[in-house]
Amino acid sequence: MTFANYTDAVLSALEFNPKFNDVVARKQEILDGVYRTENLQPTSILFVGFNPAILSCTAKTIAVTEISDQAQAFLKSKNIKYTYIDSADLGKYQKSFQCVIAMDEYFTFAENDQDQQDKIANICSLATNFVISTVRDYKNQDFKDRDFSQPVAVRNGADSKIFVENHDWDLRDRTLWNTMVYEIDNPTNHLITYGPFNRRTMFFKQLAKFSMDAGAVNFLVHKNLMYKSLIKKNYEHVVSIQFE
Repeated sequence: MTFANYTDAVLSALEFNPKFNDVVARKQEILDGVYRTENLQPTSILFVGFNPAILSCTAKTIAVTEISDQAQAFLKSKNIKYTYIDSADLGKYQKSFQCVIAMDEYFTFAENDQDQQDKIANICSLATNFVISTVRDYKNQDFKDRDFSQPVAVRNGADSKIFVENHDWDLRDRTLWNTMVYEIDNPTNHLITYGPFNRRTMFFKQLAKFSMDAGAVNFLVHKNLMYKSLIKKNYEHVVSIQFE
């Protein structure tokens, strides 16, 4: 399964949430915080996967990659003007965007070390100014968060949806695991599954090194900004990879 399928779960949580506009605004606030630090309001942005902040994006040029047909239809229904780029065609867009946004721990969705390095290099090649992503602190990870992310219940009146993220770690390689996301509808108890997704741990120093290898001039962990997905309660650190 692909990252596009993973962010379909985020889309489902957003569509069901009665505080839809507040959720979008909170995600935009995080990006605005990065823009202030970078001293740039980007006019061209590429979103990797579905992210609620695209609904409030005011950039002149908005492009999206690694999203499903369902997510594309949703954006069109919200009158978002964007260009869809197939991931296989990204090589044609080197240095085409001031900012590339790849949240929800995008760089952990890799099968092995080389795949992960290639993913970082490919995303970095698209940005002229900076890449924004998120990373959890795997070096100091609490054992309670190893097998399950903290689940989320989204309530909409009398109905609710529960999102549970389960991690199945490789028995031989402690850097690898598979993730499954379960969406449970209450009161029907209807179950939707997303995954499995191949994952690999990503540490701050590791991401910084791979980014520098890909041409970055600086790597910044934003100490005053934390990101929380719609399908889990765990906080993720916001990072920016800078090229100017």
